[in-house]
Amino acid sequence: MKIGTDGVLLGAWTPLINNPYNVLDIGAGTGILSLMLAQRSNAEQIDAIEIDEDAYEQCVENFEASPWGDKLFCFHAGLDEFVDEPEDEYDLIISNPPFYTDDYKSDNVSRDLARFEDALPFEELIEAAALLLSDNGIFSVIIPYKEEERFVAMCKELDLFPLKMTRVKGTPTSEIKRSLLAFCRMEQTPLIDELVIEISRHNYTPEYIELTKEFYLKM
Repeated sequence: MKIGTDGVLLGAWTPLINNPYNVLDIGAGTGILSLMLAQRSNAEQIDAIEIDEDAYEQCVENFEASPWGDKLFCFHAGLDEFVDEPEDEYDLIISNPPFYTDDYKSDNVSRDLARFEDALPFEELIEAAALLLSDNGIFSVIIPYKEEERFVAMCKELDLFPLKMTRVKGTPTSEIKRSLLAFCRMEQTPLIDELVIEISRHNYTPEYIELTKEFYLKM
């Protein structure tokens, strides 16, 4: 599975059942998730947080060049700074968090910030979501499947409960690699399903094509 697929998966998959008025993208990178949500939703306000300066500058450029520039705003800040003085609650909080906890760290600080969980610990992310999510809001993430049980348990401790869970495989015979998770404040039986990306190399499944076709020029 290509790592670059994660953001597209999350942006295309995230449930919009609550017709969010405002959206928060935590760890926005260059802004792809925010732009996808601007395209998919009727949200009036989409805020993004990005700590890395180069990614932040690229994010701002991408927002300004988009058709939705009037509703997209990126904060150059860490999550801890952002939650110190919260101004809004959000109907949708979305994050493609860094999670390569097992990898060897490089000498490239920007790359490490983007790739390693200690730059944005799950605990910090979940605490922020619990603080900033509106009563009927949805918190949506993509994480490694091996972290699913731990992440769900941590969310439950802060009264965030799974609404939908989709486990993602690269091919029909490969192991489950990712979990797409959507949480809300109401405890219920979550909808659980599976998504396979490719039947063979560059031969995408109908389900993956249907999910992501709005965001690829060629599929």
